[in-house]
Amino acid sequence: MTHRIALLSGDGVGPEVIAEARQVVDALGLPLEWTELPWGSAYYHEHGAMMPDDALDVLGAHDAVLMGAMGDPSVPDHVSLWGSILHIRQRLDLWANERPARLLAGIPCPLAGRGPADVDMLFVRENTEGEYAGVGGRAHRTLPSEVALETSVFTRTGVERVVRHAFVLAERRRGVLTSATKSNASRFGYVLWDEVVEEVAAEHPGVRVERVLVDALAARMVRDPGSLDVVVASNLFADILTDLAAAIQGGMGMAASANVAPGDAVPGLFEPVHGSAPDIAGQGVANPCGAIWSASLLLEHVGERDAAAAVMRALEDVCRDGPRTRDVGGSSSTREVGDAVVAALSG
Repeated sequence: MTHRIALLSGDGVGPEVIAEARQVVDALGLPLEWTELPWGSAYYHEHGAMMPDDALDVLGAHDAVLMGAMGDPSVPDHVSLWGSILHIRQRLDLWANERPARLLAGIPCPLAGRGPADVDMLFVRENTEGEYAGVGGRAHRTLPSEVALETSVFTRTGVERVVRHAFVLAERRRGVLTSATKSNASRFGYVLWDEVVEEVAAEHPGVRVERVLVDALAARMVRDPGSLDVVVASNLFADILTDLAAAIQGGMGMAASANVAPGDAVPGLFEPVHGSAPDIAGQGVANPCGAIWSASLLLEHVGERDAAAAVMRALEDVCRDGPRTRDVGGSSSTREVGDAVVAALSG
């Protein structure tokens, strides 16, 4: 069976790191068919949109999507974001965003005295509603009375499905689920969230559940990351917490993610979450580890579990022994790290 993979290289350093992820996957000799899609900021300047009108139909004809970061200083951030990744997540209903935050051996941690045994978290982010639902508007523009409204949307269905998925993942790991909200101040959406967590918890007696306010959780991630296993949170809170988690695991260049809809027949979208980094684009110094890690998640998603595990073992070997890019204490190039992972696959 041939897996059809859509390839969106993106902007900035996106093409550089995605090329290394593809090189690693190609080295496995799997039955894959890549479709390169030239969407992004350059496409926007030519066509007035980040993607064509039939983009969702094109993506939907594939088994998975490997995507680099979208964004360029020449395009307003809200235009590039809502014209690409947020649009894809919502319209394909990719309602769960899984972000592993694990410190690999050889990668320096900014927390003194912490090593790989202390940092192994999995974040499950609600991915289609909450604070990023896109509901709101502006009135009386440019006038002193101008008003902007941004409405968070929490549905029982949306909260329940992501919470239920997080419980399943916790059962497969260490059996601890931490739910992050701010229900002491946000009396409606997050109180609903807390109620759903309590209801679903009754179906999973083997999982220990914690309800933690998001600000306290941020402090705890720094103070005691080893106490956390699976964390489930809203679109905004998990977005912020996972950037902190990425810093703890060695930096944004190490951060991988999977946008999925478990049980639904839609392609998952896999992307490193470090952004397009236009300040270093074209220099060959971007860290490809997050992109390669994301490719491993993609392989697991399409059923190639042995291949996914092989990629992670090779990535772990390279992180431990080198070479490494400068953001994680090395001096090697993007390509040198990618080549080393390929060599480790066959080593």
